[in-house]
Amino acid sequence: MSFADLLAIVGGMTVAFYLLKLTWRCWCGFREFVLSSKWQVDLRTYGQWAVVTGATSGIGKAYATELAQRGLDIVLISRCDNKLQAVAREIEGVYGRKTQTIPVDFTHGYSIYPAIAKKLQGLQIGILVNNVGMTTTDCFAYFLETPDAEQKITQVINCNILSVPQMTRLVLPDMVKRCPSTAFADALLCHQDFCNILLSVSPCRVQVKGNYCPDISQTPLIAPQCVAPFLVSTNMTKTVKVNSFMKSATAFAREALNTVGHSSCTTGCLSHAVQNAFLTILLPDRLRMSTFLIRKLRSSCKKNDWTGEKGE
Repeated sequence: MSFADLLAIVGGMTVAFYLLKLTWRCWCGFREFVLSSKWQVDLRTYGQWAVVTGATSGIGKAYATELAQRGLDIVLISRCDNKLQAVAREIEGVYGRKTQTIPVDFTHGYSIYPAIAKKLQGLQIGILVNNVGMTTTDCFAYFLETPDAEQKITQVINCNILSVPQMTRLVLPDMVKRCPSTAFADALLCHQDFCNILLSVSPCRVQVKGNYCPDISQTPLIAPQCVAPFLVSTNMTKTVKVNSFMKSATAFAREALNTVGHSSCTTGCLSHAVQNAFLTILLPDRLRMSTFLIRKLRSSCKKNDWTGEKGE
């Protein structure tokens, strides 16, 4: 066998490998965004109640109403009691589901969780959507430009980071006791990837679904689904005009919930998946985090006057 023949074989195998990889990705995308709209997982099988933090506006409110529309009762957690009551009345009136409200400010840290635990006691919780989040500044800014940095950093950590394990800690034990031998558990983690450049600290959105399957050490098995959206039109993005690439919160929540059970890592909707594919090819990480692009995005954000409000 000549060297040219060997190169031809290697080249053919390489092409075949990448064609198979592309075919598999296309199938996964078709299943994730097309078939999922026809064969939705019945979320009621995980439990009667869904808990949503940051539930009075934006993606949090959209998740709460979409879950109610799919037959779950909703626990709404946010800082403004008046807004909570308004969302609760809307869900009860439109979808006929039961609601409970818990007014707390997640920037206050650990002290709020005993009160939340008391309110959640006795509820059959199947889904946790940890949506609450905030950004460090009212506009795009470098870390050293953060106003009142000492207080703001603590608030962001309490709201965006501490809320995730603490809320998960509150709901997991009852799920495990209720379903000691059932088949599966999902933890859905939603973060913003490319948006981290636009908004200096992005919120995390986490769902934890029962049921749970303990391993031989009786530890709950958690299979994470990472939901990494691009920009969604909410207060945090200054309610940017909805278009083919900028999803409304309602549309995003509906499509993202469709992917439950169909994907372990998703952008949440088809348009964001397309954006991700193009940006991965055209803007590799080194260029995406370059000083030049950061400055351009900073200038664009200032021009559009984007703010960083709490996702509550």
